[in-house]
Amino acid sequence: MIPILYEDNALLVCLKPPALLSQAGQNGGEDLLSLLEAEGHGAVFPVHRLDRGVGGLMVVAKTQRAAAALSAAVQARVLEKTYLCVVRGQPSAEEGIYRDLLLHDRARNKSFVVDRMRGGVKEAVLSYRVLARRAEDALVQVQLHTGRTHQIRVQFSSRGTPLLGDGKYGGGSGDIALWSCALAFPHPKTGRTMSFRQLPAGDPWDGFPLAELVK
Repeated sequence: MIPILYEDNALLVCLKPPALLSQAGQNGGEDLLSLLEAEGHGAVFPVHRLDRGVGGLMVVAKTQRAAAALSAAVQARVLEKTYLCVVRGQPSAEEGIYRDLLLHDRARNKSFVVDRMRGGVKEAVLSYRVLARRAEDALVQVQLHTGRTHQIRVQFSSRGTPLLGDGKYGGGSGDIALWSCALAFPHPKTGRTMSFRQLPAGDPWDGFPLAELVK
């Protein structure tokens, strides 16, 4: 069963397990939306996505009108998405903003930082704060300001600090150490701000005192 944190007649907020597709893909396999429908939540509509190897909080619309309103909130950058990640190596500063131009190669399903704007290139912006450092890695909190494909993964990798377990971007084998830990957005019907937080558990997260570090 998909864990549900909140549900009403317009939307639901759930936890996507890592290794599950957010929505149906060309190559098949189970996906979050199909499972939610199969578990009795009715028709559901996507608002945003998490990469297959990434887990954590997602908001899903239950009507097309709610989907349109929430998608507009994403475009207006008023749907706030916060992540935790463990990077290999050490970010050069305790906090900062990464601003890059990204090109997504659909054939390879991989994004690249490029040096100039051209067809298919989009700006990617995130802010980060280092929460803890260890000898070989660091726990980092990230707030996305844009939602580009593999954005967090490629922006950190391009600076020599790939996400632990992210083999596509140089982080080695294993599970990708990236988790959607907080969401905040205006309710599509009432406009009331909805806020949710859920910390990850298991390896490598249990190596950090998350409850003390994440505010």
